[in-house]
Amino acid sequence: MIELGIIGTNWITQQFVDAIKLAKTYELVSVYSRKLGTAKSFAKGNGAKETFDDLKKFFKDGKFDTVYIASPNSLHFEQAKLAIESGKNVIVEKPAFSNQKQMTEIQELLSDHPSVLFFEGARNVHTPNFQAMEDQLGKMKIVQGAEFTYSKYSSRYDKVLGGEEPNVFSLKYAGGALQDLGVYTAYDAVALFGMPEEVAYFPQLIRTGVDGKGTAILKYPEYTVTLNFSKISNSTMPSEIYGLKDFIQLDDAGEIEKVTYTDASGEQHLLSGEKLANPMLPEAQDFARVINDPNNEQNKKDYAYWCQLSVYVNKLLFNLRQDAHISFVGDQD
Repeated sequence: MIELGIIGTNWITQQFVDAIKLAKTYELVSVYSRKLGTAKSFAKGNGAKETFDDLKKFFKDGKFDTVYIASPNSLHFEQAKLAIESGKNVIVEKPAFSNQKQMTEIQELLSDHPSVLFFEGARNVHTPNFQAMEDQLGKMKIVQGAEFTYSKYSSRYDKVLGGEEPNVFSLKYAGGALQDLGVYTAYDAVALFGMPEEVAYFPQLIRTGVDGKGTAILKYPEYTVTLNFSKISNSTMPSEIYGLKDFIQLDDAGEIEKVTYTDASGEQHLLSGEKLANPMLPEAQDFARVINDPNNEQNKKDYAYWCQLSVYVNKLLFNLRQDAHISFVGDQD
């Protein structure tokens, strides 16, 4: 049984905790929050044994072997460093880190702690529906690009309109659309097509200085891939991968609940399975499989692939920000 500690007590953490209950391979043991009362409330509701409001004590005294980090983006790096140095496996919510310097330092630290495993929580690429889409793509004779869209209005944007600056819309906390919903589209593109040769990002900046929405163009040798994402508007526009007369369509680039393939004759084939009980369950199961048996050859192969994806996506996000001249406070550290 994997003994889990968590950093952060927001809705995404609750969803992950609900997922591990379904996975039945984890036990929530330790909860950290900056406010002890918040940690105790979350622990009581989810059966955790111990709570902390001191991060160093959390890592020193916490009786867990794996930590799930779901704090504001800008805090991921330092918290992941502490975890690795403490010998704890790390599951960090996307985006793992804010820039390439941070990613490089974490990779070097992992090399110095070979028994520690590191995972980025990009749930979409772990789902059976993503695998079905990837399998179908491999059968297409010609590929002529793709468009991935993921747009959901954030309730926190109401606070921005009211004059506040929530973490997810703050340069200080490495916020913005690209660093949130855009990560899913970036993972889709990199997992399916690899790293692009050139990139361009056209953001719509909001009052706080971050991108509320944006369009990214990824140039590959024979086609382009377009990423559309927004936290300040809604969209039901599907995502598509183009063949010649055939194409793959998915409901959106993040949840991927419905995937269809339309062949050259116009006949539509449903590729997706039943809706998941929890969208984070497949990644929780994948991570547990590797943690519990890290020397299995398939697990080693999968783990190396996920790590490489994380590095590539980090580089892509950074390059897109550079193109759009969006800088975070942590970029100067």
